[in-house]
Amino acid sequence: MIKKVMEIKPCKNNIGAEIGIDLQKISNENIQSIKKALNEYGVIFFRKQNLSPSEYIKFAKNFGELADYPMLKGLSEEFSKITVVERKPSDKGPSFGEQFHTDSSYTDNPPRFTMLMAKIVPPKGQGNTDFASQYLAYENLPENYKKKLENLKGIFSSSGPISVTRVDREKEKGTGKSKDFKAKHKIVLEIERKKTIYCSPGHMIKFDGVSYEESEKIKKFLFKHQIRKDFLFSFEWERNTIAIWDNRSMLHQATSFKGTRVMHRITIQ
Repeated sequence: MIKKVMEIKPCKNNIGAEIGIDLQKISNENIQSIKKALNEYGVIFFRKQNLSPSEYIKFAKNFGELADYPMLKGLSEEFSKITVVERKPSDKGPSFGEQFHTDSSYTDNPPRFTMLMAKIVPPKGQGNTDFASQYLAYENLPENYKKKLENLKGIFSSSGPISVTRVDREKEKGTGKSKDFKAKHKIVLEIERKKTIYCSPGHMIKFDGVSYEESEKIKKFLFKHQIRKDFLFSFEWERNTIAIWDNRSMLHQATSFKGTRVMHRITIQ
């Protein structure tokens, strides 16, 4: 078998990287290299891919067990693990996911990875996805906040502020399970000996075990700190681009635009 060579090109500030390879022709060695790059950069992009739904699912399974999304129905009965994330010209409110967050942090066992495949995209420069490195966010925390957050847990809710961005899609494709999910998670995590902040501004409602006043004070500082400009990278989508990121080390958000965008999403435990 001919060895497929991968070109890894880091993005701005080493936040994310683009990998040049045909995902229909990857080897086990390539998969291990992709996983290593994902740990290092937090988010990986593959342009010019032409995967069928079954090929897309097969690729995703290399990273773990596929997760269910409790709020929306899947692409079809056969491909129920693929969620359609869509923006329509007729939508009145914000785009789905238009606030910094980590996916499904309100569940007891939130997905480690999220994968998106662009099917229909608006003109270049519109409908980007912004990513914020939480490795950098932790690294640049003041020492007093590192100590303060070390043993804190946050309470995350599906009714957090980002919930308004899925209203249109729930009306069309809701599962009927849209109760208020809540979960509690540690704020500081360690991945491959690197510490990261696990705090989803779109879902985190308070810190556990501290007063309301203290919780609000920490939230105000942390939410602003997590998305400092020097932690950010904005990705411009092209049709048939695939992205995969680690929800534990990377915040993301859809950017505001008017028009049509259709993405196929898979979350992975």
